[in-house]
Amino acid sequence: MSLQIYFKMGSNVSYSAKERGENLSEPLILTLQLDAESSLFFNKQRRLYFPKERNFLEAHLTLFHHLPPQHREEIEQEITALCQKQESILLQVAEVRLIGRGVAYKLESEVLQRLHRHLQLKWQPWLTPQDRQKLWPHVTVQNKVTPAQAKELHQHLSATFAPFTATGVGLQLWAYQGGPWQWLGSYPFQQSDL
Repeated sequence: MSLQIYFKMGSNVSYSAKERGENLSEPLILTLQLDAESSLFFNKQRRLYFPKERNFLEAHLTLFHHLPPQHREEIEQEITALCQKQESILLQVAEVRLIGRGVAYKLESEVLQRLHRHLQLKWQPWLTPQDRQKLWPHVTVQNKVTPAQAKELHQHLSATFAPFTATGVGLQLWAYQGGPWQWLGSYPFQQSDL
């Protein structure tokens, strides 16, 4: 199942946990929603290379790892307002990176960095040390393997890699559930092709 289908492809409506009457206590995760073609590419890579017994998720680009659920309403209000003003974001998929026990694609975008910094400043009192750091945009396609396996895949993917462009088309909010994530809402950017 592609990310776009899972996230209500074709809809410009935000589906929030609050609208569905959910009351969650798990940490919230905020990700960047990518265009359909990029999502299909990264999901295919993840299905091929991520250990199957650990692959609970679709491919994703995490912006915040641990937002407090007690501030969910304020978080949803902030990202709704931001997305109404934000155009789609072009990202350069710049390189394949070895990440110790896995492999990720590094993405670059000054616009995404500014958006992330804006949200960091808004949510500063709530952020964990990890979420206070500068954003390193990436999509992990392999993790939790031996360093030798990661090095082998890195060499394999790097041999044929050519930089390409992806597009950020919105934000997505999730609840962490100890492995799997529960989708809470999609927030399309004003000028996206959803």
